[in-house]
Amino acid sequence: MLMRFLMACGLCLALALVGVLGVAGFIPSLFWPDRGLGTDGYVPNPENGAYLFRVGGCASCHTAPGKGAKPLAGGRVLKTVFGNISVPNITPDREAGIGAWSAEDFLRAMRLGLSPSGRHYYPAFPYNSYTNMSRDDLLDIWTHLKTIAPVADKAPTVTLDFPFNIRAGLGLWKLLFLVEGEGKLARNQDEGAARGAYLVKGPGHCAECHTPRNALGGWKYSRWLSGSDGGPNPVPGIAPARGRGLKGWNASDISFALKTGMLPDGDSVGSEMATVVDKNLSKLTDEDAAAMAAYLLSARR
Repeated sequence: MLMRFLMACGLCLALALVGVLGVAGFIPSLFWPDRGLGTDGYVPNPENGAYLFRVGGCASCHTAPGKGAKPLAGGRVLKTVFGNISVPNITPDREAGIGAWSAEDFLRAMRLGLSPSGRHYYPAFPYNSYTNMSRDDLLDIWTHLKTIAPVADKAPTVTLDFPFNIRAGLGLWKLLFLVEGEGKLARNQDEGAARGAYLVKGPGHCAECHTPRNALGGWKYSRWLSGSDGGPNPVPGIAPARGRGLKGWNASDISFALKTGMLPDGDSVGSEMATVVDKNLSKLTDEDAAAMAAYLLSARR
């Protein structure tokens, strides 16, 4: 009898959890309408879009590893503590990719982490960083993406374990951790550091790897850019002011490492960062590399 009672209680708690997560899933749509997501007055700048596309590493993430992989066709598997997530196709193919999207759909995905149908994206897609970008910069990337050759290969679907497979629960996650909008990055910083803050927090999405997370996957803002703790692949801090990672580095050391991967002691970056430098950060202009260095030396959130 006791066992049946406990099983019934467990079932009720599980159903209540599902109900709470389901309700939470509607909240972002109610409190985050599509304000400011229109395209009125937008003047395309394809060169800027191509530049931000390269610096942001879109191709590195959305192209499967190995020779012969089709650019931006997805298929790369991201391993997270919540399970494995497959990266989607973002070519202009109307069925397998995002060719059927509108510009507003793209802004909604990048700013709010919502699909055209209103389904929540997992935050492995770094919309928590991209939401810091300006509307025009995002639309420039969209303009560039439309010039990519379409690929009809559909990327594998995501199959996370319960309860992480309940996407509605991400509505609650967003209420806790997503701060939507732009223009909050240049507080008490000069023009160079403000540009660097924009690149680090927006298109560069550096915090996605270099800021530790809490048990729910949200950033620990008190340890902004201070690196991860342990694990099989610990990530170093990149905030000299916090006494970790780049302690003792100057602006020239940082900007040179960003563009070349070479460290002040003559060593070079390794693991995933080597690819990030080679494929993405090496494309930075000297001015933008210097701006990122100027921001990282202060590393204020």
